[in-house]
Amino acid sequence: RPTLDRTRESLFSIIAGNCIDARVLDLYAGSGALALESISRGAESAVVCDCSREAAKAIRQNIDTLKLQEEVRFLFMQDLQAVALLGKEKAQFDLVFLDPPYRISTDPACKAMAEAGILMDGALVVIEHDVRVTPAPEKCYELIDKRQYRDTVISFYQFNLNDTEEEHGGTVGISGQL
Repeated sequence: RPTLDRTRESLFSIIAGNCIDARVLDLYAGSGALALESISRGAESAVVCDCSREAAKAIRQNIDTLKLQEEVRFLFMQDLQAVALLGKEKAQFDLVFLDPPYRISTDPACKAMAEAGILMDGALVVIEHDVRVTPAPEKCYELIDKRQYRDTVISFYQFNLNDTEEEHGGTVGISGQL
């Protein structure tokens, strides 16, 4: 279930300012389109992850076609394995895309990312999900916006590092635009 072009276009018009110089993580990457689009809109680098052989082939082909071998790293592994590896490497991200197949919950990945310390304070986490599902990530993720496109919802969360240890104290919108 790839992100529709219209939905992706809407998504990037909302988060355009967050792409500039961003370090992007795209779990459940599929073709890698979200990470690659981020690079085209000014992101510094991206890590894309997927465990499907079909997705791996598409991602590698897209990276090669666009000549983005220096900017994009591909991890052929499951989401939680990738998060654990990135945590060990002390990688950090300020823009994350979670667009799993609709039957897979993103809550374990959100918990793992917070515990692994791979998210910058204020990181934007974009979760695409079915309208019948409501993600329930840890309290350190604050829902700051939600947009519905037919049966698809894109939820925007801001990661608040202080909320991993104490109560939340304020709200910051997506690049101040919301």
